[in-house]
Amino acid sequence: MISAEEASRKPLPAPDADTVAFWRGLHDGKLLLQYCADCGHVQYYQQATCRACGRENLTHRAASGRGKVHSFSVVHRAPGPAFKGDVPYAVLLVELAEGPRMISTFTGGPPDDVTFDMDVMLTLERVNDDITLPRFQKASNEVRYQPGKLGIFSNKR
Repeated sequence: MISAEEASRKPLPAPDADTVAFWRGLHDGKLLLQYCADCGHVQYYQQATCRACGRENLTHRAASGRGKVHSFSVVHRAPGPAFKGDVPYAVLLVELAEGPRMISTFTGGPPDDVTFDMDVMLTLERVNDDITLPRFQKASNEVRYQPGKLGIFSNKR
């Protein structure tokens, strides 16, 4: 049985041998995708082998940070005490510009702003010194994600 104090803390990812490069990339301000040098397949979430051809010839490249909302759900009931202050929030299935889909959450506005096929862009949330989480907000022509930089940066000078 867990204590009330433990229940009030949000769970954090636990990087493993397959995902350590991904989490290090987020810490450094980059959403890394795996590219297969043998067949050209692009994949998210990190694995030791290519899901298309089964080979191990994978490299990491920073994603553009752009995507479209493929699907979403608005959460109105907290899944536990740690999330009570967050409801309502939108959980997104984002189709990245590079092809893979990933699940994340919407930030930068009320969940009612989310629509199907909405253009979104990556923003990064540093939780602590070890963990940075990928989030998405509504895309704008004035703002863009810059791999290697945390947060959102303006194109205006």
